Amino acid sequence: MTLCTPARKPTHHKANRPRAQRPHGPPGGPRRFRIAGADLSASVAVFLIALPLSLGIALATGAPLQSGLVAAAVGGIVAGRFGGSPLQVSGPAAGLTVVTAELIQRYGWRTTCAITVLAGLAQLGLSALRVARSALAVSPAIVHGMLAGIGVTIALAQLHIVLGGTPQSSAVDNVLGLPAQLARIHPSALAISALTVTVLLSWPKLPGRAGRVVRKVPAALVAVAGATAVAVVAGLSVPRVDLPSWSSHALPGLPEGPVLGIAAGVLTITLVTSVQSLLSAVAVDKLVAARADRGRGIPRSHLDRELAGQGAANVVSGALGGLPVAGVAVRSVANVSAGAVSRTSTMLHGLWIVLAALLLVPALDLIPLAALAALVMVVGIQMVSITHIRTVTRHREVVVYAVTLAGVVLVGILEGVALGIAVAIAVALHRLARTRISHEERDGNPLLHVRGQLTFLAVPRLSRALHQLPQGSHVVVELDGSFMDHAAYETLSEWTSGHLARGGTVETTGPSGARIAEPSPAAASDSAAPTCCRPWTPWHNHQCGELPAEGPTASREGSEGPEAPAEPAETRRTSGLHLASGIGKFQRNTAPLVRDELARLAREGQRPSQLFLTCADSRLVTSMITSSGPGDLFTVRNVGNLVPLPGEESGDDSVAAAIEYAVDVLQVASITVCGHSGCGAMQALLGSGPDDLAAPRTPLRRWLRHGRPSLERMASRRHAWARISGRLPADAVEQLCLTNVVQQLEHLRAYESVARRLAEGSLTLHGVYFHVGEAQAYLLSGTDEVHSYDDVFTRVMPTALAETDGRETARAS
Repeated sequence: MTLCTPARKPTHHKANRPRAQRPHGPPGGPRRFRIAGADLSASVAVFLIALPLSLGIALATGAPLQSGLVAAAVGGIVAGRFGGSPLQVSGPAAGLTVVTAELIQRYGWRTTCAITVLAGLAQLGLSALRVARSALAVSPAIVHGMLAGIGVTIALAQLHIVLGGTPQSSAVDNVLGLPAQLARIHPSALAISALTVTVLLSWPKLPGRAGRVVRKVPAALVAVAGATAVAVVAGLSVPRVDLPSWSSHALPGLPEGPVLGIAAGVLTITLVTSVQSLLSAVAVDKLVAARADRGRGIPRSHLDRELAGQGAANVVSGALGGLPVAGVAVRSVANVSAGAVSRTSTMLHGLWIVLAALLLVPALDLIPLAALAALVMVVGIQMVSITHIRTVTRHREVVVYAVTLAGVVLVGILEGVALGIAVAIAVALHRLARTRISHEERDGNPLLHVRGQLTFLAVPRLSRALHQLPQGSHVVVELDGSFMDHAAYETLSEWTSGHLARGGTVETTGPSGARIAEPSPAAASDSAAPTCCRPWTPWHNHQCGELPAEGPTASREGSEGPEAPAEPAETRRTSGLHLASGIGKFQRNTAPLVRDELARLAREGQRPSQLFLTCADSRLVTSMITSSGPGDLFTVRNVGNLVPLPGEESGDDSVAAAIEYAVDVLQVASITVCGHSGCGAMQALLGSGPDDLAAPRTPLRRWLRHGRPSLERMASRRHAWARISGRLPADAVEQLCLTNVVQQLEHLRAYESVARRLAEGSLTLHGVYFHVGEAQAYLLSGTDEVHSYDDVFTRVMPTALAETDGRETARAS
């Protein structure tokens, strides 16, 4: 990871600041290049898959067959070296077949190579603008629909070659020309194709112990090699691969054609390669995390760097006369499954492609074109994934998927994606505007049930339904939605005020029937009164009239000016009223809802799922941050969220006792150390001199001695600085806050009970950093082993913990 000097740094550690390191590189300077055995075997497995696929994709595009080998080699070496996803394998992708074929047919091969170079430069520019994550905002239904449409187009084109003919220029023409092609089938080509498809589909299903052994050889290689052997032995007369001499290899020329057409081609290549590569990188991260070794020591993908690596690969591939390059799912999955541990496997696979292109030309020239066409046809059919269709159906986005697929097949990729985006926006607006409001009776009282989101579009119907309710009655308003805009809130608030004034009562509940805060009548009737009282509103902002106004200081605690200062006694009295008022609110509103649950916990005893160790800072509300309830967390709070090493608590064993009790008695499944921004303890540590920590004279200074290892870790040359969501910390305080979380996790491992449970695999450790000003939580990546040089805190998104199928292309929000 690249390190730089922060905006602020502790003066007494200046001499020990670590030097800059290369991204994903180990600390301590350069070392000799070594190849892990797992990387070597994985590179061979990927090479055996990539070789026939690269030739097949080049055949499907109508490009020179050597261009597929060039793209595979460049994707492995250039993108593998400079990309941000260490285990992703790049090369010519089936998803680019339709685009490239259309460009070749329209502008010729040399201009297509120039377009590839320009697309690579565009990707480098987008990487410099750091917009990589924006590509993940595209709906998965659109991405899957685009890939499915490309797969259908590929399959229809290759079907003609399988039957011994020549494909047409579009999917529609291929469908219309299929009857005539069926009337003049080439028997030898069909036989070779049928053999290839049979081996390709049956090879992964070979039974028994012998089957498990031979299945390690890639099915694509076995299918193409078997078809080639049969064609040679039987002497079949079928078209074969014809690799021309490298001396006549076509290189790019100046773009020739209409400027708008070439610009559209550059945009299409940039869009498809970027989105496919970034989504594939995210999916590779999930596959790595799901491996038996949990991806220990393998950094997560840096998407902007990955986009830059793909751009560099496209520039080089186009300049050398190769196909466009993108991250490829099939080869990446093979790389991860083969146990690769670094980017070396990807680069070696590119090297093997170069050697094969130079030394195996006579063997490659024996491959029948029908075998390659059958291979690519199967890949195209598999791009129409049943799993993806089930997923989009479950999320009610099948219309977006179908429109995108049809648009790509019938019109083109850019047009199909544009149609998909338009339909996705229309579906989202329809869901937002679709609000159902119904009346019914429950226990003799009127119930108004509102299903869907409450926006200004639903205000007329909401107002009409509210005013139809009988006056003076007890009304239950059940809001079954997650959003209410200002117009809807004002309508509900004004009606509530009027209904209460006429002697009625109103109870507002959520979708599960749980009572939620009703709009404040006082706030609705008095425009001068603030409407700030909500759950979790801090006491010093509570100015909604619940406290008696017995003086100028009591009525406006936060007011400014010469008349506002409060006496200490008055301040203590007001704080007591806040506390009593809060307890009263709990007894009145919350206690009835949680009484049954707390009674159950009282009977059964506590069974928390984890120990949550965090700072005593008043701004950290653990239950709010973690969305936890009674009985979920065993919480320990102290100044600086410190975990003293065993035996160093100087007579106060409270933290050690809590750890022992949680791990051995409560049998928690995980321990979380949660730090936060602007920690006063970390600021005090940075401002401490050597004498303050060596001979502390106050309890606070004695306690802060336990944070000295965090200071030393931050200054150590053996440990690179922690990063937060891909960036370096803003200043030295934030750096120490992040480093302190990592260091306290390391201290936890020194406890005998924790080490034993970790060895058994029944306990996990987690690091969390909460940025108070952003209200954003960050999760430490790879806390199963505290890394010495790659501690990265990753932003926790609303869908970050959603369960997804590992075979699906993932996206981040």
